[in-house]
Amino acid sequence: MIAFQWHKLHPDAATLPNHPSEAPGQLGDDGHKAQGGLSSQQILHSIWAPKVRSKPASRQQQVLRQQEKRIQQSCHVQQRSHKKKHSHITCAAATAELATEKATVKIGTRGSPLALAQAYMTRDFLKAAFPELAQEGALDIVIIKTTGDKVLNQPLADIGGKGLFTKEIDDALLGGDIDIAVHSMKDVPTYLPKGMILPCNLEREDVRDAFICPTASSLAELPAGAVIGSASLRRQVQILHKYPQLEVVNFRGNVQSRLRKLNEKVVDATLLAYAGLKRLDMADKLTAILDTEDMLPAVAQGAIGIACREGDSDTQKLLASLNHEDTRIAIQCERAFLGTLDGSCRTPIAGLAQKNDMGGLTFRGLVASPDGKNVYTISREGSWTEQDAIAVGVEAGKELKQQAGDEFFDWARQNVY
Repeated sequence: MIAFQWHKLHPDAATLPNHPSEAPGQLGDDGHKAQGGLSSQQILHSIWAPKVRSKPASRQQQVLRQQEKRIQQSCHVQQRSHKKKHSHITCAAATAELATEKATVKIGTRGSPLALAQAYMTRDFLKAAFPELAQEGALDIVIIKTTGDKVLNQPLADIGGKGLFTKEIDDALLGGDIDIAVHSMKDVPTYLPKGMILPCNLEREDVRDAFICPTASSLAELPAGAVIGSASLRRQVQILHKYPQLEVVNFRGNVQSRLRKLNEKVVDATLLAYAGLKRLDMADKLTAILDTEDMLPAVAQGAIGIACREGDSDTQKLLASLNHEDTRIAIQCERAFLGTLDGSCRTPIAGLAQKNDMGGLTFRGLVASPDGKNVYTISREGSWTEQDAIAVGVEAGKELKQQAGDEFFDWARQNVY
């Protein structure tokens, strides 16, 4: 006979209403109800009966479902072994063993080496902050292929749309297939899908761009007609504005493939984010680091953002411990600037917010025509608070709109859709 102590099975058992048959009863080896009790199947069904839900199951609900299956398996093992002395275990004991288990936290990411490095970094930070997540199986990395990963033979501007490297990951998050999404913040559109929040930014890496060339030590040393490979319109316009004698061609792929093409002399030089090279332990490949005065970085360059579902309080608590507030404030400013300009993949835009020596905020922004002939810049200062940072970004965006004129942005929008 198996002593089935049902009241220990469910974390909310103490709050369940009394029932005439709630007293622990005895279950026969055939699983049927003995006098004065409930069968194991009835008890399991009453506690874990599936319910129709409009939202993805929470991690606690996923755990309960996994536990139900394992408890049933444990009971079957006991029934097969009940003739062996001291070999039996009770369902109550099996339940107690499983009661402290945690659901696997699934981390969604792209599959490029850099994206995986950022996902592993997030995983390691979670393990360090929460010892229970250091246990085997507590964290799982889920690779998701995005539109930007699938289409490599066209410039990003020609593919069109927003969220080329994020949409499929965000869909998986909202569908409950993953619990958190790890993004390079410069890939994240200024709007977020309904039901998703982005409460966490990891500490920002170096924001500067790296120049890589086997024959010259700087852009200025390249001869007229030299070809630079870059998929970034932002980099293209800043290069052509200062060095109109150079040529810039579309140059897509992950860091490793771009460096391989450079070695194969497909192009004479290329530019990559210094942060990415550092995260891949490939900083030794660079030729020079470009000062932000010479090459203003992309909005949110060097920052990692971690998203979760709205209302998922358990995950939000995990991410709160990883958030770097100074990074988050800077990113809020830059994204407010980008959102005000309504920038698209065909609009070369750069922006950088930093804490200055006085503890305040300094912002610099840039927008340009794709040929690099017309470049508009702005600088603003404010206090280092989220509210003021957003206000500075919005004001800077509005002023640049006035400088460039409505016709400039009308052209950009017409060439996106």
